[in-house]
Amino acid sequence: MGGPLAPVPAEVSRAALALGLAGRSVLVAVSGGVDSMVLLHALAGLRVELGLELAVAHVHHGLRGAEADADARLVEQAAADYGLVFRLARVDPEGLRAEGPSRSRPSLQEAARRVRYDALDAIANELGCQCIATAHQRDDQAETLLLRLFRGTGPDGLAGIAPLSADGRIVRPMLRIDREAIEAWAGSEALRWREDASNQNPRFARARLRQQLRALAESLNPGWQRALADLADAQRDENAWLDVLTREAAPKWLGGEGDRVQFAREGWETLPPALARRLIRRAWHRIGGGRDVSRRHLERVLRFLVEASPGTRLELPGPLILRCDPAGFSLARAERNGSDGGPTEP
Repeated sequence: MGGPLAPVPAEVSRAALALGLAGRSVLVAVSGGVDSMVLLHALAGLRVELGLELAVAHVHHGLRGAEADADARLVEQAAADYGLVFRLARVDPEGLRAEGPSRSRPSLQEAARRVRYDALDAIANELGCQCIATAHQRDDQAETLLLRLFRGTGPDGLAGIAPLSADGRIVRPMLRIDREAIEAWAGSEALRWREDASNQNPRFARARLRQQLRALAESLNPGWQRALADLADAQRDENAWLDVLTREAAPKWLGGEGDRVQFAREGWETLPPALARRLIRRAWHRIGGGRDVSRRHLERVLRFLVEASPGTRLELPGPLILRCDPAGFSLARAERNGSDGGPTEP
């Protein structure tokens, strides 16, 4: 399983160095599909060159019966072939979807993503791995951007999938490699992998996109995946610059501590709307409500900060309450006993 570096492992090596993986312990998330099997093969071949300490994790979602069992066996055997520690995690995405009111329940794919990352994080902690490598590639990036565009997104959404998560925990060294190159290299190396039939199931939005829009996109621009990946890269750079401006402005406009955020009482109408929205999002994230925020919510909060009268409040997902008092505005989690009193803004 050696030989000179081919284009795919050469790109993985370049990305791994850029992501700071050299000399680190890495948990490789392997589903058994072609992308993750190629990632495992490439990283295993780079162990000596980059000083990597590798382990392998496979997450069994309990959704595909015997097919999923076969995926797990393939990944376990591959880990053994490379002499790597293997961990199998069994998760229950349907259980997550059964929690809470129906309007706030995640889709099956979102639930699977959440429990998968939780399981990977737990395995990484158990094994002492510093980061988790996933096999997202350029086609995944392009599809993610298109889905976000169709559903409605802002600048943060246009940044797509990041090569490195904000906390540095998740790394994606294949994000600039397209599926065609990955499959070609897997064939040249005689790798074994398994196809997940759910990837073609029209029940899922990503599968519908592949089946119905891919041909149109290629007819308009054969390099559409690269174009969208370049857009995501450019947007991440701009977001990083805007984040600096937001951090610099935050002390003037945001205060409070713990589970309550204070907003400045006046002046929100003088801010550029893009900066105001980012400050609001920053406040939302500070008290753990970031997953629930949308552009529509940001606009409602901004309007409230500009127009609200003392004694009124705005109910928000989370559930959160934004109150207007004579001294200013405060954002906090809603009381569970329903004693939040005061007029509610529409």
